[in-house]
Amino acid sequence: MDMWFMIYLLEMKFYTKEISDSRFEQQGLRHITVKSDHLNGRGDITVFVPQGFEFYKGMPMVTLLHGVYGSHWAWAYKAGVHLTAQRLIDEGTIGPMLLVMPSDGLIGDGSGYLRQHPSDYEAWIVSDVPAVVQELIPQADATSPQFIAGLSMGGYGALRIGAKYSDQYVAFSGLSSITRFEEIEPFYQQGKFGLLEQAVWERESVLEVLLKHKAHLSPFRFDCGEIDPLIVANRQLHQALLTHQIDHHFEENSGGHDWAYWEKNIVNTLHFFNCRLKTI
Repeated sequence: MDMWFMIYLLEMKFYTKEISDSRFEQQGLRHITVKSDHLNGRGDITVFVPQGFEFYKGMPMVTLLHGVYGSHWAWAYKAGVHLTAQRLIDEGTIGPMLLVMPSDGLIGDGSGYLRQHPSDYEAWIVSDVPAVVQELIPQADATSPQFIAGLSMGGYGALRIGAKYSDQYVAFSGLSSITRFEEIEPFYQQGKFGLLEQAVWERESVLEVLLKHKAHLSPFRFDCGEIDPLIVANRQLHQALLTHQIDHHFEENSGGHDWAYWEKNIVNTLHFFNCRLKTI
């Protein structure tokens, strides 16, 4: 093997990566498949690039995490989040943002975006996803401000990851969030949750992670529907944060644990992130 080719392979962050052909893309949606060492395999990412900003550099990146049973396409094709974002951008109520929508690793009914044996689904989100987007999407680069949000299991991931990596994410948000590891079990196929319990490094709760990183938290918010089965847990998290004097924003809205709720209320998260951009 040629020496220079060997050096090239050693310097590559990703051994393989593929992006969709712009001739066949629609509504600003692009699709990436990348081989990730953290996944011990390949992962998929859907990226929304707002139309009309072809020459924009350093565009803000919003990572959106899906819930159980879902994948990289869920936010776009179940909630039309790209259409919502384009409308808000066209109206001038938010600035242009990339929406970065990765799969969670696709194990069981959901990975929880947790560090596990043998794969690290948290590092996939924090390290690999932004890196490959910056390599393949011209509007993204190392100067792009980063945000993270998610729904249900993705809210559990976004609140924990946002708290741990506030040096990377300038704000974070959860919608209808699972707040403790054990709350994932009712969503899992009966008899299969034990496999996840055995695999994870730590059975984290959102509160313990927020408390651990209390001194360095970026601004964050979370919301939940009034008839959502997770509303009690979200209210308890809100009260605990008040007790510990951790600044945050919590909203209760009408609705349940469903796509109608997330399609409507993702707007609040995008506005929150846009306001944060004005302060950095």
